[in-house]
Amino acid sequence: MDYPALCRQPFLVMMGALFLSIWGTWTIINTPVDALPDLSDVQVIIKTSYPGQAPQIVENQVTYPLTTTMLSVPGAKTVRGFSQFGDSYVYVIFEDGTDLYWARSRVLEYLNQVQGKLPAGVSSEIGPDATGVGWIFEYALVDRNGKHDLSELRSLQDWFLKFELKTIPNVAEVASVGGVVKQYQIQVNPVKLSQYGISLPEVKQALESSNQRPVAHPLKWPKRSIWSVPAVIFRALMILITSS
Repeated sequence: MDYPALCRQPFLVMMGALFLSIWGTWTIINTPVDALPDLSDVQVIIKTSYPGQAPQIVENQVTYPLTTTMLSVPGAKTVRGFSQFGDSYVYVIFEDGTDLYWARSRVLEYLNQVQGKLPAGVSSEIGPDATGVGWIFEYALVDRNGKHDLSELRSLQDWFLKFELKTIPNVAEVASVGGVVKQYQIQVNPVKLSQYGISLPEVKQALESSNQRPVAHPLKWPKRSIWSVPAVIFRALMILITSS
C-alpha cells in the first residue's frame, strides 16, 4: 500500500474513515444480540393424555397414528414420538427457515384429520409457541409458616398466580409442576348401594346431572318477582321449583 499517496489525499481518507464509522455504528445498533442465541429447530409439540394406560397401549393407539399422520405435514423433516404412562408426546421438526406460526397451523390441520382415529375421549393439544430456549425462569411457592398444605399451594398456582403471569408480554406458557392437584372424590358405600338397588352407572349419571344447572327466567309481577325454572323429574316424582 502506498501510504505517501494516501497522505496526499486527506479528503478521501477522511471520507473513508467517516463512512466506516457510520457503517460500524449502524451495524452495532441493528445487529441482533442475544445472550442465548436460539439455535434450536422449528418444532411443534403435540401432547395427548390417555389416563391410566400403559406406555405400550399409548404407543399403539395414540403415538403411532399421530406420528404416521404428521409425516405428511408439508415442510416436516423429522417426526419423533415418545410414549409414557398415560401421556404421548410427538415432536414435529420442520426445515430451517419455516415460519413457526405457519408450521403450527399445518400441524393443527392434520391433527383434526387424525382425531377420529384416536380412542374415544382422547384429545390432543399442541404446545405453546415457544422455542427450545424459551425456559427463562423457575420459581417455587413455599409456605414457611406451615398454614397451607401442598394442595392449597397448587390451587393458588393454578387458579391465581398462573393467570397473572400469563398477562406479561411475550410469556407463552406457565407450566405447573409438583404439589397436589385439587380433586373431588366420591366414596361410595357398596352395602348402601346394594341395599337401595343403585348401580355405579346410576351414581355417575346423577353426578353428571347435578352439575347441569337449569335455565331460569324471572316473571315480573306487581310488587314481586317469581323465578321460574324447568321441572325436575326424580324417578316418578315431578318437582317444580319456584322462588318468590
